[in-house]
Amino acid sequence: MTRYLNVAMGQLGPIQRSDSRHQVVARLCEMMREARSLGAQLIVFPELALTTFFPRWYIEDEAELNSFFEREMPGPETRALFDLARELGIGFYLGYAELTQEQGQWMRYNTAILVDQGGRIVGKYRKVHLPGHAEHEPWRRFQHLEKRYFTPGKRFDVHQAFGGIVGMALCNDRRWAETYRVMGLQGVELVMIGYNTPVHNAPAPQHDDLSLFHNQLSMQAGAYQNGTWVVGVAKAGMEEGVDSIGGSCIIAPSGEVRACCITKEDEVVVARCDLDFCALYKQTTFNFDLHRHPETYGLIVARKGVTLAADGSPWRD
Repeated sequence: MTRYLNVAMGQLGPIQRSDSRHQVVARLCEMMREARSLGAQLIVFPELALTTFFPRWYIEDEAELNSFFEREMPGPETRALFDLARELGIGFYLGYAELTQEQGQWMRYNTAILVDQGGRIVGKYRKVHLPGHAEHEPWRRFQHLEKRYFTPGKRFDVHQAFGGIVGMALCNDRRWAETYRVMGLQGVELVMIGYNTPVHNAPAPQHDDLSLFHNQLSMQAGAYQNGTWVVGVAKAGMEEGVDSIGGSCIIAPSGEVRACCITKEDEVVVARCDLDFCALYKQTTFNFDLHRHPETYGLIVARKGVTLAADGSPWRD
């Protein structure tokens, strides 16, 4: 029997700094109800979906910074989302800022969780590819301090859930081929990616007009080259004076866009994803066992950056 999964994108419009957790969770719950009424079994929300995108500010006060983080999940303000998921019988992916203790030390992560239709957390992911910078750079129109506020995650795991093999990533992860390939080597059939992406790229403003193109290009390539569905969901629009892209879309293993959002506001769009369609690519063009040559790829994990010889030519090992 064919494995169909009805997946909703729960794109968010702007969240301003003055918006409370209660207000944001109410918006998420409203979208969850709409998604379920449209037949969705799973709804994907954006990265850092509970607050404004706070890495745009240089924050020195620890208490102020920690106010953007969740110490538990669910917590008092987010439990309503879990209760509603259980009531409606719908799962969800949610990105948020996580504050947790590890070996007696407080750690901060940019995190996403996967919650099943019974309201149980079945997977957690911590963002690996943190963009931006770590120190105050006042020359920027706005900051992008993810490298200051978060510790990188260490794994790209997959999970048996929703009748298939599913994985998670966050925002900048979608630009890196390794993100999809590590999950692809684990048989992933659905990758969920929440993001917050400003239109303006301060170090490279030449990219600004290409923001939407690069967003879709990277996810289409990851989907096709690994024979997997990819669901990318934005927090979009003019938030605290910073314009962020929308472009939320669901991409098939063929690389084709199956569905997309057309606004930069709160928007729910549902697509029927045939998980068995992945096999058409995993067993042919991208049959890894038949066609890959990992013995030639050692440089990918042996070297972090580009290394050239003194004359500018590549090193020959």
